[in-house]
Amino acid sequence: MASSAEQLAANLNMSSFAKATELKKRIWFTLGALIIYRLGTYIPVPGVDATVMGQLLAQHQGGILGMFDMFTGGALGRMTVFALNIMPYISASIIVQLLSTALPSLETLKKEGEQGRKKLNQYTRYLTVLIALFQAYGIAVGLESMTSHGATAVVTPGVFFIVSCVVTLVGGTMFLMWLGEQITARGVGNGISLIIFAGIVANLPHALASLFQLGYTGALSPFFVLVFLVLAALTIAFIVFMEQAQRRVVIQYPKRQVGSRMFGGDSTHMPLKVNTAGVIPPIFASSVLLIPVTIAGFMNNKAMPGWLSFLGQELGQGQPLYMAFYAAMILFFSYFYAAVTFNPEETAENLRKQGGFIPGIRPGANTASYFDRILSRLTTIGALYLVLVCLLPQILISHYNVPFYFGGTSLIIIVSVTIDTMTQIQSHLVAHRYQGLIRKQRGRGARGATPGQRMPGGRMPRGRRTP
Repeated sequence: MASSAEQLAANLNMSSFAKATELKKRIWFTLGALIIYRLGTYIPVPGVDATVMGQLLAQHQGGILGMFDMFTGGALGRMTVFALNIMPYISASIIVQLLSTALPSLETLKKEGEQGRKKLNQYTRYLTVLIALFQAYGIAVGLESMTSHGATAVVTPGVFFIVSCVVTLVGGTMFLMWLGEQITARGVGNGISLIIFAGIVANLPHALASLFQLGYTGALSPFFVLVFLVLAALTIAFIVFMEQAQRRVVIQYPKRQVGSRMFGGDSTHMPLKVNTAGVIPPIFASSVLLIPVTIAGFMNNKAMPGWLSFLGQELGQGQPLYMAFYAAMILFFSYFYAAVTFNPEETAENLRKQGGFIPGIRPGANTASYFDRILSRLTTIGALYLVLVCLLPQILISHYNVPFYFGGTSLIIIVSVTIDTMTQIQSHLVAHRYQGLIRKQRGRGARGATPGQRMPGGRMPRGRRTP
């Protein structure tokens, strides 16, 4: 099976792309929205000394706060209006999806189709506001107690600063949530994923410069820099292979006779991806782990509880507790998201209604058990792949101070979002090509109309008008 890049190259030529006006509008809209997002990452929160904030974040750069700053595209380090980024929305999505499997009312909404999905999205937005309020208030209070080299992070502490900071950060998060939804509806690709993708990619040149600077100054040997770049390229190739890997389940449709003609008897396949959850588990795991560490990172050590101080130290980059929690979260969200996106019983029932069956498997409960068994094995392989790719680079990062942007999580996000966007571009090009063929066929039908036929609108074919 050809990859998305090969299919896009086969369908992409300058003439077809130039004629796909709808696709060009979507691409320009997506680029414009991402430019607006990047501009917002440089608008500072009023009353915060960006220099002091940068110094404070540099002290925690080796921990998970550095990863959070990577997801925000450097907005946290500069303490801008998008410092919270889209993470509250991701946390709200996690909670709503978990509750939808536990609460019957939310589970019923999930099964109601488009209307139920809209209601769940509305609940997710409300919960996003609450989470953003909590996180913004914690950051505002923490900023007032933060100092570096005798300088305070807040110029004029007080109630006015807390209110303005909370309103600014919550407003930035809600704007990004709206912007992501607009990209999904009017642009190309998934808007939320593209926002995170843009934040990571925007700082890649700086990360490369930092890596080469370490080699130039002798902090890292040139041989190690070369080996690390080769490993990064091999990791990207492995991620592409695993993201494209799938199990094809053969589906057979029986023959049926209608009158004197025989229909059916065809066989097709149902593709099941090895990594069904995609990039969601690493992002969800990072979002959950950021909650206690963010609070610990912005609190004064004297006012911090003992257990929170312990979490702040042990959940640092490369620490055993961080590795264990991160791996457990990835495994959990891999199985959870696979169960949410693919229902074996529902798939087996739909297949039975359509008259299809798996050769050697009886329709109904046996088919559902077969799908469940395959999905469990594929999810296990996909979850272990995510753990391997996400944790092994973390060891190199923690021991050799390599920038976060070469970590497994960032590489998975970059590759997955790129593949998804290329697939959508290819789909738009194929749809445009089919629309062109349909218009040509209609034009030929109109030119070949008989003298007594009228074209749509009551017009007669040209050259065949009757008196």
